[in-house]
Amino acid sequence: MTLVSAIIVLGVLIFVHELGHFLLAKKAGVGVKVFSLGFGPRLLGFRKGETDYRLSAIPLGGFVRMVGENPNDQVSPEEEAQSFAHKPVGWRLAIVAAGPLSNIAFALIVYFGVLLIWGLPTITTQVGGVMPNSPALAAGVQKGDKVLAINGQATADWGDMVRTIQKSAGKPLKVTLERNRSRKDLTIVPRQEEVTDIFGEKHQVFRVGIAASPETVSRPVSLWEATTLALRKTYWAGELIIMSVVKIIQAKVSVENLGGPIMIAQVASEAAAHGLAPLLDLAALISVNLAILNLLPIPALDGGHIFFFLFEAVTRRPVSLAAREKAQQVGMVLLILLMVFIFYNDIARLLGAYAQ
Repeated sequence: MTLVSAIIVLGVLIFVHELGHFLLAKKAGVGVKVFSLGFGPRLLGFRKGETDYRLSAIPLGGFVRMVGENPNDQVSPEEEAQSFAHKPVGWRLAIVAAGPLSNIAFALIVYFGVLLIWGLPTITTQVGGVMPNSPALAAGVQKGDKVLAINGQATADWGDMVRTIQKSAGKPLKVTLERNRSRKDLTIVPRQEEVTDIFGEKHQVFRVGIAASPETVSRPVSLWEATTLALRKTYWAGELIIMSVVKIIQAKVSVENLGGPIMIAQVASEAAAHGLAPLLDLAALISVNLAILNLLPIPALDGGHIFFFLFEAVTRRPVSLAAREKAQQVGMVLLILLMVFIFYNDIARLLGAYAQ
């Protein structure tokens, strides 16, 4: 199931990415010679019109090969009208950007569908545990209690309750609980604590020392709410990925946290074990990840090509062929080194798990 889940998730995301390039190239009148899922030797496929649709041996990406894709490609006079390099810079920019944008659109659609079909998973306000020496324990909170209201305001879910506690500034809170079908009012004084977030940065927050119950409920959402939540989830996914890249560059997050296909396979397997909705949610997150990383201004990625075309649009002259070739070579070396390092991390993490 691990390998199958990973292949399905990655295969769909690669297809969506390359389909974006392909469709806009066709819209612009650019000829497409090859549409490939995977790199390396051709395993199977079919030809329709001018395009060879193929499945290739190395399932670590894909590509769309267009007529005149590189400025030094030999293009016959008959093919010049279909040549990528002979199209206006606006079309070239749009064709390259279409891949990452397709991944973002895919994430939006998936988030929207999951929310509309399965609803919004919500953690209830039932207390799953009380920490030792905590304000909640001192006030008399017990495992299994359900928080109904704080200072007279009803608590909709666990997140709502946490936000109220963190905004308390340490002032006493009147907490209404349900215990054994009866109500009980307690006064809890939140305590300020230092916490470390996923990026290794420390923050001061107010807590009362209770843990959530694993119990969740799915709340139905309307079309409008599904739309707005899908937009927010896509934005948050992008923000998380961008912040992760920034923190790695700042050396605040270890590069050992980087993962590749093996890690994706493991996470996809875990998500699939919990059902289709978590697997789709993961696919949407990875799709945003793929879009953002492809937009990085590295010459061998879409972002590098976009940078060159933006330079051309502003200066009214293309980047010299020699400069582009050198940049592409450097970018390719960096990507290969990064892939080797990511595979090393994956294998080391896998061996470490087996050793335990």
